Amino acid sequence: MSAKTLIEIGLVLPAIPDARDACVLRLTELLTAKEGIETAHVKNTIGMGQDQICIHFDPNRISLGEVRALAKRAGADLDQRFGHFLLNSKPMHARQARTAEARAKQIQGVLEAAVSPAGVLRIEFDRRSTDEEAIRIAVAKIGVQTVEKREQKATHGELTEADDRPVAKEHDHEHDGLLGERTELGFAALCGGLLLIGWLLSFADVNPWAPWSLFLAAYFFGGFFTFREAIENIRAGRFEIDFLMLVAAIGAATLGEWFEGALLLFLFSLGHSLEHYAMGRAKRAIEALAELAPQTALVRREGSTQELPVEQLQVGDVVIVKPNERIPADGFVVKGQSSVNQAPITGESVPVDKQAVDNLQEATENADRLDARYRAFAGTINGSGALEIQVTKIASESTLARVVQMVNEAETQKSPTQLFTDKFERYFVPAALTLVVLLLFAWTIIDEPFTKSFYRAMAVLVAASPCALAISTPSAVLSGIARAARGGVLVKGGGPLENLGRLHAIAFDKTG
Repeated sequence: MSAKTLIEIGLVLPAIPDARDACVLRLTELLTAKEGIETAHVKNTIGMGQDQICIHFDPNRISLGEVRALAKRAGADLDQRFGHFLLNSKPMHARQARTAEARAKQIQGVLEAAVSPAGVLRIEFDRRSTDEEAIRIAVAKIGVQTVEKREQKATHGELTEADDRPVAKEHDHEHDGLLGERTELGFAALCGGLLLIGWLLSFADVNPWAPWSLFLAAYFFGGFFTFREAIENIRAGRFEIDFLMLVAAIGAATLGEWFEGALLLFLFSLGHSLEHYAMGRAKRAIEALAELAPQTALVRREGSTQELPVEQLQVGDVVIVKPNERIPADGFVVKGQSSVNQAPITGESVPVDKQAVDNLQEATENADRLDARYRAFAGTINGSGALEIQVTKIASESTLARVVQMVNEAETQKSPTQLFTDKFERYFVPAALTLVVLLLFAWTIIDEPFTKSFYRAMAVLVAASPCALAISTPSAVLSGIARAARGGVLVKGGGPLENLGRLHAIAFDKTG
């Protein structure tokens, strides 16, 4: 008769993004191959619970303790071979993110790569083929500038402080021009203004060259970034929506319909710039989470009090938190009494009363098991009383740091709709181009001038560009995750966010 046991994935594979990570599958395969273990699979939990590995084994051949030991050893072996880390960059467009993701997957030794338009790159690699530094150099060559503040180190889930250094020249789409990140929006505005003036002049008694010149200038400003991105995608062997729109605008100009072509480029560049703005807001919302914790802490060391950066805090340090200040690190209260607003971390609407522990040594040895009235979290707000808190976790391992990490990782997880639109574009764009080519030769079959066939082909090309779908899906997902994070709700990716729309009832376990 077989028995089974459940082991939280986080205990054997710490801080992996979720149960869909490839290392979870590798772990279940390794365990299933062990003598005495019949099968191992992932058991997904509902709500706040952690995903678990369910292991079925024969108790006559292997004990429960041996099963758990095997799982821990297998997880440690996977940690030693496979590395994961996060890279942060500035926000990018959804199509640009897909291009960067496709290129990152081609880097030698990289097993999986996910790039979020909000500017988060998640890399999984094989240590036997490459290392983190080599991947950074390769990422630089694909044109993505990365700036790491708190990155996930190459062992599953280790966080460390890194210097804020640019790794490479930013992707061409970063637009560090006269207007900085708003350069594309400025170009779109110029395109719209020139388009409007040219359209008004076309009704006035002026030289026909005047409105044509304005339309030509509108083409330049409206198509500048679209052209650059289309060329880049073609070099990467990808045909994106940008290419369809660019060809349609060129076709309209060929027919002498300069206004229509300029209008098309204006609408597309405006959509691009607004998407970029949405990505920037999502990125800033994530950065705002990390800023909940103070930058410095008042620390008592060796009988003296000194102010230090929170990154220099060590486990065992005692920090002094004055009334109405934010708590700088996770720990437990050793002196003082106060009420703490924990809403930024736990979502509790009512402040929680805090008091000093009774037995310091016992509290130090069992810090994670202490009652809520003794524990304190980085980023929470102290009330009217002064507290002295003993640090139990360094800044990069605090609850707040893990929340930020989880949100960053969640943004690299694509929803089913995003996966569908990516796959749809991969086949739809070549199909649309093929149809346009066939329509160009319609004049050889039906009795009509070539210009009419050409115009019809260009009209089909414009109508076949689902730019709204391509732009709106990633923007909506990222904005939803970021807005939920600001409200204290952690959504683990686009999939769970999408599932919320299909729920009929939600059960809450109210706290506070």
